[in-house]
Amino acid sequence: MKNILFLPIAMFAFGMDAYVVAGIIPEISTSFQITEAETAQMVTAFTLCYALSAPILATLLASFPTKKALVLSMLMFIAANLVTIFSTHLTMLLASRALAGIGAGIFSPLAAASAASLVPADKKGRALGLLLGGMSAGTVVGVPAGLALATWLGWQGVFAVVIGIAIIGLIGLVLGVPQICVAPPPSLKARVALLASRSVSMTITVTFLTAVASLGLYSYLAPVITGITQQTNLTPYLWVWGLGGMVGSFTIGHLIDWVKHPRAILLGILTLMSVAILSIPSSLALSSIIAFVPFFLWGAAGWSSLAPQQHTLISLQPEQSAAVVALNSSSNYLGGAVGTLLGGLWLGHGLSVTQLVYAAAAVGGVAIAIQIGILRHNTHSVIKECKSA
Repeated sequence: MKNILFLPIAMFAFGMDAYVVAGIIPEISTSFQITEAETAQMVTAFTLCYALSAPILATLLASFPTKKALVLSMLMFIAANLVTIFSTHLTMLLASRALAGIGAGIFSPLAAASAASLVPADKKGRALGLLLGGMSAGTVVGVPAGLALATWLGWQGVFAVVIGIAIIGLIGLVLGVPQICVAPPPSLKARVALLASRSVSMTITVTFLTAVASLGLYSYLAPVITGITQQTNLTPYLWVWGLGGMVGSFTIGHLIDWVKHPRAILLGILTLMSVAILSIPSSLALSSIIAFVPFFLWGAAGWSSLAPQQHTLISLQPEQSAAVVALNSSSNYLGGAVGTLLGGLWLGHGLSVTQLVYAAAAVGGVAIAIQIGILRHNTHSVIKECKSA
């Protein structure tokens, strides 16, 4: 396991870099004299390129030695964040975010494949868990920590911290990871081909809509809280959301093993998430600890939604498990990118942040409706099989 210990550090940097903008939107908007909706498109640029870079570049990656590809993608990520720090206008800022997303998107699946190949078979689950844990920790812990750092270092200092973390990961990668060859990430064609299955396509649609609602709204957490409460101290809300995310991430696996019905579990998660989001405006009107409850529940539900989907997809396509999990991951980040883009368009047309929250809850409601349809279809299929037997 010691050969892969620095890979989660790099993943932490990616998770922090992807959504740290959510907490420092006001500072960046003021610095560039742009709207908060325009600033949030930094998240869109990163997550969109993160979702699409690995599958689109999979054929090109096949000709690269794995370690070389890891090092080059990490250098790209670091260079892109340097450009972010020294950007002088919005176009340069968005281009740097896109480049950072490409670097992270190339690195992540190769790091997962490398981790799996460098440990014994009985430790693969823990190795992959370390990587996923690193990235999720980067978002749920790194983002509120970044907001706190911005108070002393400014928004540029936050990205400098990301670079520092990434450099530590890069040094560990160069010194600790041996030369290896692993299969390239599943190509875009391979992932799209899986959508021919109705069960897979409907499951992926739910993942996409969940991300549109949850990650898309999270990108606008700063203007939502400020717009509804007039408060400028966002840190407590980010920490509570992150704490919920950690609780959800660590408990969902045990819940799946206990209940053994991931589709039904996901329906409960989606319902909890949508109700939590819907209650944000009314809860923020209360000057008590109750105002934090929806953020905790939203974080817990949002971060626990992927595991049931992965279980479902692997059971549907056991021989294509790597491709179908990669497709689910791409759908998640693509949904976050689309949600952030739509949120920017919403606010750009003068609609309120309260309406944005309700729109996110409505998207969650659509995901619930589709998930109910999936459960009914699955139940009917089981009944038909029993009758034919």
